[in-house]
Amino acid sequence: MSLPAATPMKVLLVDDEPLARENLGVLLAVDPEVEVVGECAGTEAVAAIARLRPDILFLDVQMPELDGFALLDLVGPEAVPAVVFVTAFDRYALQAFEAQALDYLLKPFTDTRFEVALARAKARVLAQRQSALAQAGFGQRQPAQPAYRSRFLIPGRDKSVVVEAAEIDWVRAADYYVELQCGGISHLLRESLDEMERQLDPEQFVRVHRGAIVNLARVREVHPLFRGGCELKLADGTVVKLSRDRRAEFEARFTVLGVRR
Repeated sequence: MSLPAATPMKVLLVDDEPLARENLGVLLAVDPEVEVVGECAGTEAVAAIARLRPDILFLDVQMPELDGFALLDLVGPEAVPAVVFVTAFDRYALQAFEAQALDYLLKPFTDTRFEVALARAKARVLAQRQSALAQAGFGQRQPAQPAYRSRFLIPGRDKSVVVEAAEIDWVRAADYYVELQCGGISHLLRESLDEMERQLDPEQFVRVHRGAIVNLARVREVHPLFRGGCELKLADGTVVKLSRDRRAEFEARFTVLGVRR
């Protein structure tokens, strides 16, 4: 997914801690497709959003005087195309997604996890830009490109096999490869799990621990475990662990998407 160099996505950082804003700025500085146009605390954010019209908002939850949810209530859900909450508290995850946040970064997060959140935000902004062009009559001039892979070509010794993304039950890391589990059949693909996560639609697939991604549509049962983790039972009977640090994001996304188990 690439954008014209003349149209970087505008990013606004809202956090009451200057060091937190600085850390986000460092991570964003390496991406030429985005530009940090401002940073501020919560009390200054309403005016900053109106003045700067950001495409992406990285927003803290707990801030004095005006928290992240109150801010979104003031500016309205249409003010910023992509909102990513950044917080050290997992208890706000469901409320964040109910407020139409695109992602929920739980501190401390890894660079890879941040890249996934940023990729989702960029995909949202790009889709809205292309939709606006199409509505203005320029759709054929700049056709929309899918943000995520819809199928994979799996090379084999005698033939290659096409696997539709929707057919994938779950994905497991296997050294320098990943195993795509599809209806009891395992396909080996030379990709890292991080690369797979970036290529799969986050509205359909969720990283459940460092070694696995699951298709939400395949989850049938969720069994809590000791110390906050869970076991997920998939439609084919497979059991996959859900780590404690990813549980809040999983449950929030699972509820918002309305997947029935």
